Amino acid sequence: MAALLQLLKETAIRIGEACRTRWIDLDPKQKTIRIRAEKNSNPRIFHISDKLLNMLNILPKKDEHIFTANVRSLQSYCLQLRKRLAKRLSNSRLKEIHFHTLRHWKATQLYHQTKDILYVKEFLGHKKLDSTLRYINIEKALYYNDGAEDFHVKIAEKPEEIKELLEVGFEYVCEKEGLVFFRKRK
Repeated sequence: MAALLQLLKETAIRIGEACRTRWIDLDPKQKTIRIRAEKNSNPRIFHISDKLLNMLNILPKKDEHIFTANVRSLQSYCLQLRKRLAKRLSNSRLKEIHFHTLRHWKATQLYHQTKDILYVKEFLGHKKLDSTLRYINIEKALYYNDGAEDFHVKIAEKPEEIKELLEVGFEYVCEKEGLVFFRKRK
């Protein structure tokens, strides 16, 4: 279950896509996993973390599929775990978390970090932008702060400095008096 949850967290794939993933879809050398799409969406290839790769590598290879249980049995098992954890921690909201919650969480985080709805659309494998637009509303509800955005701001003069800032995710804002201004969301 831990490997499955880590996969869902990192890739935002659907539980059905996870259950269809086969060992041949995993490339340990490239640290990638190929996802066969469902719901008429697009197939994707994701880079995965060392943590997830190690978790997957210790799973038994009894079948061509990485996760041998079907969707319903995984959902049932996860429901039992959530109920036990909710009771132990006295937090009934834990019962509301489902596999698809991780998909929503990842998409919302990606949109918050990038503000690039097309990137999120491709990441999720959506064919239509309308399917992805719901994550903007979730992001606004979670991160709205009276319109103020929090940014790291950097100034560069030399081409090497500009290159370094762009490589670590800063975006160009403007140029004034020979100085180039960049920003990146905190």
